[in-house]
Amino acid sequence: MIKESLKIFSGDLKNSFKDLLPIIIVVALFQGVIIRTMPDNVLSIVIGLTIVAIGLALFIRGLELGIFPIGEGLAVDFAKKGSVFWLLLFAFTIGFSTTVAEPALIAIANKAAIISNGLVDAFWLRMTVALSVGFAIALGTLRILLGHPIAYYIITGYILVVIVTFFAPREIIGLAYDSGGVTTSTVTVPLVAALGIGLSSSIKGRNPAIDGFGLIAFASLTPMIFVQIYGIIVYNFGEASAVVPVISEVITDTKAVASTYTFSAYDTFMELVNTVKDVTPILIVIFFFQYVIIKKPVNQLHKISIGIFMVILGLYAFIVGLEMGLFPIGETIAFQLTNMDNFALIYLFAFLIGFSTTMAEPALLAIAIKAEEISEGNIKQNILRIVVALGVAIGIALGSYRIVAGDPIHYYIIVGYIFVIIFTYFAPKYIVPIAYDSGGVTTSTVTVPLVAALGLGLAENLEWCDPLIDGFGLIAFASLFPMLTVMGYGIQAEHYKKKKLKEVQSTNEGEVS
Repeated sequence: MIKESLKIFSGDLKNSFKDLLPIIIVVALFQGVIIRTMPDNVLSIVIGLTIVAIGLALFIRGLELGIFPIGEGLAVDFAKKGSVFWLLLFAFTIGFSTTVAEPALIAIANKAAIISNGLVDAFWLRMTVALSVGFAIALGTLRILLGHPIAYYIITGYILVVIVTFFAPREIIGLAYDSGGVTTSTVTVPLVAALGIGLSSSIKGRNPAIDGFGLIAFASLTPMIFVQIYGIIVYNFGEASAVVPVISEVITDTKAVASTYTFSAYDTFMELVNTVKDVTPILIVIFFFQYVIIKKPVNQLHKISIGIFMVILGLYAFIVGLEMGLFPIGETIAFQLTNMDNFALIYLFAFLIGFSTTMAEPALLAIAIKAEEISEGNIKQNILRIVVALGVAIGIALGSYRIVAGDPIHYYIIVGYIFVIIFTYFAPKYIVPIAYDSGGVTTSTVTVPLVAALGLGLAENLEWCDPLIDGFGLIAFASLFPMLTVMGYGIQAEHYKKKKLKEVQSTNEGEVS
């Protein structure tokens, strides 16, 4: 048993190192060839990336043992119970409780409060986003119960986003678009995916591939509407809160983060505490509904507990490793490039860092595993991840160009949504929900800090840019374009399949004649 477990873990570890290889190549290329300086903390970077790989391997194994089974088990139990009210309340609670404590959202909200001189309140922004995500997960769950095509909901949502955009103040638009990309945490994504797939598998007439995915897409869409409405209220009727630091201090503080990593036992312990704190709301909600509402013990509780422990330990190691190995050097490179006059290098860095960090995103990996599983091999997880990573790369590069050009963000996003609607019409049905979800899982633990640093660094260093208006928005680009690339992949795959089928038919007819 132990020997088999070690064999599986060694395979996961090997794959984790393979996933990190693109990041290592990009960082080495820009640090050694473009910037031409070697970092002082090479050993720290190597150790950090090794810890990241171990953390990722533990996280993946924990998902398989704990999060996926308990999520799917809950969905089956709710379906048997037949109570729509409790199921929707569970969905809302999961969405709200996990989002309100999401570290990426906290970071974005705090930056927004500082940059807006207190007009945007960090707490109320987080509450707005958390309520919108809770509503989104509940609405997405209701869609699965009703059996409605996801495209009707998503397209309606995009139309609402566009309508609200025309009334929203310019200062809030980029922030609103970004808020949709930072809502789904590394732990929430696999749990929500398991809930959707488990529920669609339990209801007669539902297809897990078509109906099971899409909950994450809802969670990425609704915050854009809610935050813009919040912005309309605040900028028309609100007043600035307490005195806050000026812009230059924000950027200086961010630069300070990008310094050489120094080990601190206290900070490392607090990182573990914070990781447990982030996961605790999810566990409380799960076990409350399992034992109090469903009134049924968890199957294979010891195995589930080991899986959850591995998820917490893996996520903790992952974050510590990132802070040691990737964030300091990645943010340093981002800021060094923004101070250079060569915009082509900035676009190249944006493209490559977008691709490489997405390949290492745990949330994307979780979705890709499930997509391959329920599609019976029609969707290959590695191909899906590459296609999604390509979309993120294009998105961040184009978003960087948008900042440099000084163009309004909503022109790009609206055109992007139009293309999403067109692609939805032509793409095969099985790929559409996965494509929508892909946009919500790309901007998480790895990508957000680096992308945020790049966007704010560019906006601060370009005299014609306003950090509040132009500094936000890169995350929105990183969420939009994967939807296009994944649906494009589905269209191409379907075309190739039909072409091969025609060739086989032609060959068979020739042999008969």
